Amino acid sequence: MKWLSAGLTFVNVSTVSGLLLGIIGEGLNEAIAVCALTLGLLAGVYAYLVTVDAHKTDKSPALVPASKRESKRAQSEVEPAENTARYQHIWLWIVAICFAIFALRSFCWLLYVDGAKLKIQSPNNLGDLSLHITYIRYFSHGVALWPDNPIHVFSKLRYPGGIDLFNGLFDCLHFDLIRSLVWTGLIASLATFYGFYRWSGAFGVAGFLFNGGLAGFQIIRTFQFLDYQGDKTIAWKSIPLAMFVTQRGLLYAIPAGLLLLCHWRAKFFSRAARESGTLEAAGILPFWIEMSLYASMPLFHVHTFLALSIALVFWLLTEPRTVKKHVFVLLAAAVVPATGIVWLITDHFHAKSILAFQPGWVQSAGDSASSFPCFWLMNFGITLPLILVLIGVLCWRTWRTRSGKRFSLPEPLAFALPAAAIFLFACLVKTAPWEWDNAKLIIWSYFIFLPFLWSELISRWPQSVRYGVCFALFGSGVVTLIGGLAAGRTGFDLADRGEVDAVATVTRQLPIEERFAAYPTYNHPLLLNGRKVVLGYPGHLWTQGFDYQETYDQLSSLMEGAPNWKTIANSLHVRYLFWGAEEKANYAGSGQPWAHASLTVATGSWGTIYDLQQPAVPRTGAQRE
Repeated sequence: MKWLSAGLTFVNVSTVSGLLLGIIGEGLNEAIAVCALTLGLLAGVYAYLVTVDAHKTDKSPALVPASKRESKRAQSEVEPAENTARYQHIWLWIVAICFAIFALRSFCWLLYVDGAKLKIQSPNNLGDLSLHITYIRYFSHGVALWPDNPIHVFSKLRYPGGIDLFNGLFDCLHFDLIRSLVWTGLIASLATFYGFYRWSGAFGVAGFLFNGGLAGFQIIRTFQFLDYQGDKTIAWKSIPLAMFVTQRGLLYAIPAGLLLLCHWRAKFFSRAARESGTLEAAGILPFWIEMSLYASMPLFHVHTFLALSIALVFWLLTEPRTVKKHVFVLLAAAVVPATGIVWLITDHFHAKSILAFQPGWVQSAGDSASSFPCFWLMNFGITLPLILVLIGVLCWRTWRTRSGKRFSLPEPLAFALPAAAIFLFACLVKTAPWEWDNAKLIIWSYFIFLPFLWSELISRWPQSVRYGVCFALFGSGVVTLIGGLAAGRTGFDLADRGEVDAVATVTRQLPIEERFAAYPTYNHPLLLNGRKVVLGYPGHLWTQGFDYQETYDQLSSLMEGAPNWKTIANSLHVRYLFWGAEEKANYAGSGQPWAHASLTVATGSWGTIYDLQQPAVPRTGAQRE
């Protein structure tokens, strides 16, 4: 836990320091990047020294049961103790190897050069990685923080871009962007693997890698390894393929959230804390690390912050006085910094609220709409029935062991109930314009349930039943993971490398504050160089809650050369107009009046940039010839 705490503290303090120093200095630069990373490094070293490694006391359920927890009936059917220990290590090594293959395949080829092309490994990542590159480059160019939105002309940046700000610090110091992305992904994968191992053992690692319902079992009919969960009719996607690789905030949020869960389990529910009635000596993290990881979470991933907050509020209402006091102090200390961060990433609370009552998650919405039993069975298989059985069993055990005296909930139920609350909230309340985004909440309910599904339910069953249940839980996910990794063996084109480099060269001398008119697409060379455009990719705008149609129509009129194009350009705060391959293809009928009326800043095989605020330079006679 020491290394995990140190690494996450390094990222956290570096990012927050970079943000605060960037606000004071009106943008990042080399000096600020060095200062922020140095502060992060010092904080990480100190975190390593003060973190308590509770490996001997915290529970890490493995993929086979501990004999102490077996019922008498199950004990007669399990292996001898020495075989149990051996099998524990076998299963741990199997999932560790699978995790390593996933991480190396996904992140070593996350973004790479193939001849004249920039390619990526995952088709899920075409739009997402492009947006993250935009934010990284945008931060590193020294734009004043908190910045204008690079993909929407009338807004501040509305995105929890903490991990991109962190990579932006290294970009300021001229670290190669591809290597920075690769190493961030690999180190985050190692942290995530260790976090799951400490939270829920090998079973939890398998749960992360191989989540799935029934979709993957189509292999029985097709005899092909494919990403069956990637189909548009399936809502419960592969977490590693569709979320961990693409949603870069989760690279930090998952290991940080797991560390906090491990800490709260040790602090609130360890035997020493329960017997002594005090929390002073319990837990893994000192309060300043606990508070900083929790309070700054909205900067990296809002849904993780929301899930952790639901758990804390539940314990504030149900746990003994000592726990209530600690939780209250934590929430009180976090409210100001967390609110300040939310104020920043929501355009000073100007982003419209998207909370709405919508029961059923995406059961009745979009391509995944289906009948009640078909939707939940196809997406989750036996996972939800097992969770319901687990809650029932835990409630029954608690009822049977109750006493007349006041008592606190046992650890498994104290985690299972808030996990159920998180799941119900995600299934009843829409938290984003795209209903599917509630999956970012559902994964935390799933993660919290994992250790107790094993230790309190599955591990108590006979060996043959355990293996059958694990196959039903994870078999579909195994097929999907293999198929998804294999699908990217030849890569997918992201952009033309020469075009991106050429645009980087000619725009380097142009003011970073100025905005471009260009065709709105995810992999535009301007965006891949961190430059501001009137509108970015419509899919990104929609998921961020923008009503952009009027602005889109105005942009189209400008690019098509409407008679009042100058007036439109002024209303859209446009100084430069980019005319390249995308613009030629999508505005083929444009008269391009600016070509004769505005100054040509640069031109080449990649296209032309015009300064709409400067008149064209009259051509001399020699130039006309």
